[in-house]
Amino acid sequence: MKTILAPVDFSSSTAAVVAQSAALARSFKGRVVLLSVIQPPVITSEYAPMMENLAEITAAGEKAAARQLTRLQEDLRRDDIASETVQLNGSPIPHIVEQAKKFQASYIVMGSHGHTALYDLLVGSTTHGVLMRASCPVIITPADKSKAPAKK
Repeated sequence: MKTILAPVDFSSSTAAVVAQSAALARSFKGRVVLLSVIQPPVITSEYAPMMENLAEITAAGEKAAARQLTRLQEDLRRDDIASETVQLNGSPIPHIVEQAKKFQASYIVMGSHGHTALYDLLVGSTTHGVLMRASCPVIITPADKSKAPAKK
């Protein structure tokens, strides 16, 4: 059975990632592993007073992600696609690569947010980082152009 790893961040690209993962799973009679990696907020000295709220903020993010993962999994199961969910905390790139190895993923399906090259250079791109480190094929779904601001 082929395994498709679908890292999701609940952005506008999530629906496309899940749809592409489902299509692959159907084609190969495989399963989808939905993965959410919650990245803890970066705290600087300016925000030190907020550190006491960090546990609450993280817990709220984990609960919201768990609810959304459950909803996505229910949608897949309604379509008779085998699936499971994994939720982790930390840096997304190493976790995604590690889970692909753990589940012996045949494919990783990820979304592209359509950022500029400058944004990716300055901020980094999770998709690019996974693409450079993964030992299995990475399928990148394009950003939803309908949600992008109109160009003049």
